[in-house]
Amino acid sequence: MTAIARGCALDRARSGHGQYIRLVTLADVTPDGVQTALAEFDRLGRHEFVRSTGFHRSREYFLLHNGQLYDSKPILGYAHGVSTGTPLGPRDFSGGDKTAAHRLEALGFEMQHLPYADWTRDELILACEIMEPSGWKPLPVTDPGVIALSHLLQSLANHPYEPRHPDFRNTNGVARKTSDIATVHPSYGGSRTRGNKLDGLALNEFLAHPERMRREAARIRELLSAQDASDQVLPDLDMDMDDVQHGEGGIALRAHLRRERDPKLRRKKIADTKRRNLPIACEVCTFDFGVKYGPHGLDYIECHHRVPLHVSGKTQTRLADLALLCSNCHRMIHHFKQWLTVEELKNIVAASAPPRDGLARSSQQPLAAVTGLPMVAH
Repeated sequence: MTAIARGCALDRARSGHGQYIRLVTLADVTPDGVQTALAEFDRLGRHEFVRSTGFHRSREYFLLHNGQLYDSKPILGYAHGVSTGTPLGPRDFSGGDKTAAHRLEALGFEMQHLPYADWTRDELILACEIMEPSGWKPLPVTDPGVIALSHLLQSLANHPYEPRHPDFRNTNGVARKTSDIATVHPSYGGSRTRGNKLDGLALNEFLAHPERMRREAARIRELLSAQDASDQVLPDLDMDMDDVQHGEGGIALRAHLRRERDPKLRRKKIADTKRRNLPIACEVCTFDFGVKYGPHGLDYIECHHRVPLHVSGKTQTRLADLALLCSNCHRMIHHFKQWLTVEELKNIVAASAPPRDGLARSSQQPLAAVTGLPMVAH
């Protein structure tokens, strides 16, 4: 078991008889020592404080105090010096941020575990957009496109969930992601970096359909620029988060759901449907909440915008653009990367229904033949 695993650190000193090593325990750190470290962090600023302690920035564990995040190991190392007269440096720790976080938490401080967030498809499309003019070469942190993209991705419209990693989508991170994408380009002959699977998928989409992807990038930028933190709509809790992040895109889907959830539009759509003497029922499967649940389900229905926002852009929504759907059919439309149209889902439901003559549907007629969509392996 290492010294740090026992809640200790190594204090190296030199006497007249040579070097000796003695154990100092992290239990020596006091709350007052931590408070002094936090004040010094505030005085110097994050970059200078971390540099002065000899540590690197924390990777995942941060102390949260008065709404601000502090790097755990630099704070604990400095606080040990205040508490005992012996500050701790990187060589005095054999554990990671988590070890420091446990001690700080035991002292009564609030800790946050904030791992780096994977890049989403929307973000990668924007990274590809700024790389294309350079011939798919990695971009430096000083590149104007990198700086502008970092600023855009750090907006609360992109990732509204707080708190988030203090290094989230900074210029170093954006520049590093352009290197990840460059190394998966077909013309690259060197070793690949440690990116994620979506890097190659987004790049291949851009290479195969450059015009379409440029339009999609423009839509994503438009959405991010138009949204603010107070106007965010979270996806339904039972929606698959992989679909939200990697389907039509987290940014586009949030905007799409916000438009669909506009209560004024929903009321107008229901009123218009009643004026035309049509039932308030699902346009795909005909499920009627009022018939099934009586007065409790009267006029209960979800609204779906027929055209994805990344395709239509910012347009004035007409009632004809909206479809009334039950919860199940609505989720089936958004279930895969390529959203289904209302008509396509109708065809799927019709093809899956038991035939009225009692005969099974022919095995020679696959579902893809009915919908016109490619078969999806599960």
